[in-house]
Amino acid sequence: MSIDVMDKANEVVIARADNPELVKGRREFFSYRELGVTKATEGKMRAQVTIATQGLSEETGWHVHLCEGQFVYILEGWVDLEFAGNRKERIVAGDSIFIPGDTPHNETATSEEFQILEVSIPADMGTEPCAKPD
Repeated sequence: MSIDVMDKANEVVIARADNPELVKGRREFFSYRELGVTKATEGKMRAQVTIATQGLSEETGWHVHLCEGQFVYILEGWVDLEFAGNRKERIVAGDSIFIPGDTPHNETATSEEFQILEVSIPADMGTEPCAKPD
């Protein structure tokens, strides 16, 4: 792991690309690269890069995140999402999306390989299954 964090919270943090810190994440079929923001902000925010080397083999199922919000920027590939009202979106490399906390959504497909930068407030973002909304 190569994350340079000063001794005190809310200081400059640098996550080095040449020695990434991989951590356990919400889904076993993705890899998660920690960027040091959780520690630097004392849990107020989390920033991670999510990496997939095999496309989503099944939908995640309808769920909500227990947080203030989740920001996602697609670095590589694409992801298909569903929202209430039969709204379907394909988010591709270069696109971003902000999903307010408690917003029901379902990830239905991804490209074979993809990477996203995900930021959540707070860092400890829970995930709960929910019914498909109307």
